[in-house]
Amino acid sequence: MFKARLSVVCGRVQPHPAKSSVAAARTFTSSAPRSKQRLVILGSGWGGYEILRAVDKKRWNVTMISPTNAFNFTPLLASCAVGTLEFRCAVEPVRRFSPQVACYQAWCDTIDFKQKTLKCVPATPPVEFEGSTSVVGAATNESSYPGTGTTFNLRYDKLVIAVGAYSQTFNVPGVKEHAHFLKNVRDARAIRTRIIDCFEQANQPVLSDIQRRNLLNFCIVGGGPTGVEFSAELHDLLHAEIERHYPSLARMAKITLYDVAPNILGNFDKSLGAYAENKFQRDGISIKTRHHVERVEKDRMFVKEQGEVPFGLLVWSTGLAPNPLIQSIDSLEKHDKTQSLFTDQNLNVITKDGHVDPDVWAIGDAANIKDQILPATAQVANQKGKYVAQKLNKIVKDQEHTKPFEFQNKGSLAYLGDWKAIYDRSSADTVKTKETGRLAWLLWRSAYFTMTLSIRNKILVPTYWFLNWIFGRDLTRF
Repeated sequence: MFKARLSVVCGRVQPHPAKSSVAAARTFTSSAPRSKQRLVILGSGWGGYEILRAVDKKRWNVTMISPTNAFNFTPLLASCAVGTLEFRCAVEPVRRFSPQVACYQAWCDTIDFKQKTLKCVPATPPVEFEGSTSVVGAATNESSYPGTGTTFNLRYDKLVIAVGAYSQTFNVPGVKEHAHFLKNVRDARAIRTRIIDCFEQANQPVLSDIQRRNLLNFCIVGGGPTGVEFSAELHDLLHAEIERHYPSLARMAKITLYDVAPNILGNFDKSLGAYAENKFQRDGISIKTRHHVERVEKDRMFVKEQGEVPFGLLVWSTGLAPNPLIQSIDSLEKHDKTQSLFTDQNLNVITKDGHVDPDVWAIGDAANIKDQILPATAQVANQKGKYVAQKLNKIVKDQEHTKPFEFQNKGSLAYLGDWKAIYDRSSADTVKTKETGRLAWLLWRSAYFTMTLSIRNKILVPTYWFLNWIFGRDLTRF
């Protein structure tokens, strides 16, 4: 589980020679000067990674704690899941900032705000030897760390909580065991493998047509942008490479999109949501709104309004659940429904007695500004990350930075397949507009191309778009 799960760069380990059978101690080293303040970032998502990129690493002693060592560019995960893009296009390595930044691949279990201490658990596989809890020094970053199965403590001067959120399952039995989520590249890889498996299994001569249709029934639960974009990308795959290489099976394949709401894309303008529904219906994608999944079992789910529904692949994308680390914090104010941390306009957390902690910020899906609830989107998290990075760069220079955070709505995009998309900027503060069709698709592609963070991915993404346009998607399973 992702407790304070963000991307981290593990410190270099140098074992001391052992003179007895006692487990050798391991030392984490850092060249950070004693005069630097320690900034700890919990999370390598849209907020945490943006701070990691923009903060002045020459003036701050920066440490990142995360269970992965990469940032996931989430808008491109649906494309990766069907082979439109390769997985490397949707990740940015945290290690690119080493050795300026000390990164630990770990989860943060608890935060002691009074002592300014974090208790962390390594997210790497355990080794043979174990030991007692160790403390990473405030300035030298040195500790006797006997094994990856042992917790360690980390002190901070400034802390940014950007741990994100989990996928919401609404406690539906069997979802975690039998459904696929689409939160990171690992999920996209599992989905891509499963799609190819379904067609290879259905291609076996020993199966009946009923068994084939059950295997090729692709169900998506959740009518938000993630579910809609994956449905669109899967439709493109079925009507291009699958139709070419599995012509008899392509006719049996079916895509069904489920949602409990009366309409899909509820956060978009109603006319754009209607446009998406009409296009999906023309494309043969079945939309079942006001449907409730009661439980999920292996290769089948039970829907209240429909009964038993067999499937070959089930993708679950129904919103966000609170991160366990955030749930464990009881000294700060939280939103009653989402359990996200409340912050002031400067994104500092608020204690239960109403005081603002000037040394702790909370951003992304883990936090909300009190009296100004913003959507839990990458756009919001990224802008908050930029704001906090600017603030930290002012603080380290002893300059004032009292300007409150202001969200600039740049609009929402969703891909609908066949080189068509929708763009909604109707709720923006300045220029209000909305687009559909090919123009919106061009905006969609140009936006995500410009948002890719590294030069490498700015080259890889358009290259794979071009290669797949010429040669098609790769259906190899490996």
